[in-house]
Amino acid sequence: MKNIISLFVILFSATVFAQDSTSTYKKRVLEAPEVDFLASYYSQDGDNAAVSGGIGTEKLTDITPTIVVAIPVNDDDVLKIDAGISAYTSASSSNIDPFDSGNPADPFVASSGASSSDIWFGGNLNYSHSSDSRNDIISAKVSVSSEYDYFSIGFGGTYTKLFNEKNTEVSIHANAYLDTWKLLYPIELRESSTFNGLDKKNRNSYSLGFGFAQILSKSIQTSFSLDLVQQQGLLSTPFQRVYFSDLPDRFRENFQLADDVERLPDTRFKTAIGGRLNYFINEIFVVRIYYRYYFDNWGITSQTANVEIPIKITDKFTLYPSYRFYNQTAADYFYPYNIALSTSEFYTSDYDLSKFSANQYGFGVSYTDIFTKLKLMNFGLKSVDLKYDYYKRDSGLYYSLISVGIKFIGN
Repeated sequence: MKNIISLFVILFSATVFAQDSTSTYKKRVLEAPEVDFLASYYSQDGDNAAVSGGIGTEKLTDITPTIVVAIPVNDDDVLKIDAGISAYTSASSSNIDPFDSGNPADPFVASSGASSSDIWFGGNLNYSHSSDSRNDIISAKVSVSSEYDYFSIGFGGTYTKLFNEKNTEVSIHANAYLDTWKLLYPIELRESSTFNGLDKKNRNSYSLGFGFAQILSKSIQTSFSLDLVQQQGLLSTPFQRVYFSDLPDRFRENFQLADDVERLPDTRFKTAIGGRLNYFINEIFVVRIYYRYYFDNWGITSQTANVEIPIKITDKFTLYPSYRFYNQTAADYFYPYNIALSTSEFYTSDYDLSKFSANQYGFGVSYTDIFTKLKLMNFGLKSVDLKYDYYKRDSGLYYSLISVGIKFIGN
């Protein structure tokens, strides 16, 4: 961790850039302000809710509007502001207190309490500087996000170096996120005099990443990445129930009362190694392939494979069919519903930490007008992107995601 922090300090203190003394003109990094309007609608369902110990409805809907504004400060510097909200309703989290409605409590029925919905707020501020040669780029960012039981502040930076006539690129980035949780427990445990709560409220995450990209030919481009993440503090979710097989089951109405909450180690180290290959077949077809291998010290290993084939229909319209496969092993501390033992030190029934495989199918369409003929006030419409994704796990969870993005460029 000391090495990560040292590299982070070096990244922020780097201020020397290569100069091209023979250049009498340099193109601006960003010619005009850009505005992106982004929005998505997400809907999921399943029968393995972690809030109710591995059983129960996972129905959730979420709407997320976001705006991203990029502003050229001068020839070399760009300021980017990213702000958004996420408004969701969750049948699962509503059962933190399943007894606050007039209907009998049931893990497969949503409650109508305060925890059934929430709004997340988040924003990022990014400032980047490019050298005169445009071969060195350094950026720094700060971020903040908040919802009912959670607050986070983050900061980070990136250094990118281009050489070999800009055919080769190497980069390093570092980030830190400092999170604070409100310890919101299941209602029945709040009423228990024998329940011992979690002993931490804070979670800190530190990441360090390396990237390498190479243009091999006019048709082939590759890139590789290595990401390291260290997490410390509260890594358990306070309101996720666990039921023990060596204790008698207790019910109120149709709802089983928790034996305890999820308890996980207070440290976690993650490693991800990825690679991309983009192959330009002709003016109509491009193939984009991505693979990632992940492992951590909780016992999870996973593999992700993704392929996307953009198809250029006209000079303005492109179609984006895609497919993604994912599988992972279970964490050492995962137990299905009513299987964990009270004598264990760590346990969870969160199926995100279980063994599963998943398939995701996507289809998108993109409209691009490089001349920005359609105007809105002093901004021209550059592009419109619309995409639909369908995801399904072999454990039963599935979701649909509709996303749209609209980019405007200032005159």
